[in-house]
Amino acid sequence: MSAVDISAHTHEHNFLGSDHRRNERRVWLVIALTASMMVVEISGGTIYGSMALVADGWHMSTHAGAMLITALTYFYARRHADDRRFTFGTGKLGDLGGFASAIVLALIALLIGWESLMRLANPVEISFEQAIAVAVAGLCVNLVCAWLLRDDHSHPHHGHGHRHTHHGHDHSHHGHARDNNLHAAYLHVLADALTSILAIVALLAGRSYGWLWADPVMGVVGALVIARWSWGLIRDSGSVLLDRIPDDEDLPGEIRKALETDTDRIADLHVWQVGPGHHAAIISLVSSDPAAPSDYKARLAEIHELSHITVEVERVNAGLRAANGS
Repeated sequence: MSAVDISAHTHEHNFLGSDHRRNERRVWLVIALTASMMVVEISGGTIYGSMALVADGWHMSTHAGAMLITALTYFYARRHADDRRFTFGTGKLGDLGGFASAIVLALIALLIGWESLMRLANPVEISFEQAIAVAVAGLCVNLVCAWLLRDDHSHPHHGHGHRHTHHGHDHSHHGHARDNNLHAAYLHVLADALTSILAIVALLAGRSYGWLWADPVMGVVGALVIARWSWGLIRDSGSVLLDRIPDDEDLPGEIRKALETDTDRIADLHVWQVGPGHHAAIISLVSSDPAAPSDYKARLAEIHELSHITVEVERVNAGLRAANGS
């Protein structure tokens, strides 16, 4: 008996985002810029007495650490993309990194809020001119970093890659969707920019009107906004990790619409995200006139978010089918 050649029916499980390498390079550059400005702001804030500036510098340091999580996650996911021990690839490592970064962001908000409240109770003199100059420099760096991480995380696009179809599985190469790992880095940069802006406003108010309290109050405001961003990222990345379909997606409905007919009914359906822009589905069908799995997968060809499909078909008699469909 001759051996069966399965080479034409196998494929990789690489579900990384389409811009994975580019995003990784940009995050490393942003880390370098952030770490440099962190040193300047902490030093300047300490010398010139601005709590808002010190807070901006310290949370910039934690942002640099959080973005290091982002960069290392990209690196690890890329290095192990073809490791068969990861059954559905390493595409979801970005969401794990994003979740970890969101926790760090929440801790940053707590630290800034606490330190600002302490400074509100015990105000100190501020060297306004020097502190404003350092805060403006920090804002400029933040804007450059935000530009490097701009928009790519927030506008999903449906890819049109080629498919590999075989016995029960399907794999397409695309991945244009929000990357929660990059989104985490972007939110850290936005948090930096926000605290820089609030520091500048507080310092200008203090210089013009003598309002020393404005500096720590702005720190509290910044902490509340950052905490809100953190919660949003925890919710989004956590949903992916728990295989929850987002409210604005209806992949199960699209699959049912494409497959269910008078003779074919879906008995069980599981859909989950395996990477940015990549979803997997396990579909169990009952049919009184079953076709080959490849025929059912062909009906799903227009749903480009589906990168890996497993189809199971069971024949039932017409009476049972009618009862199940009722």
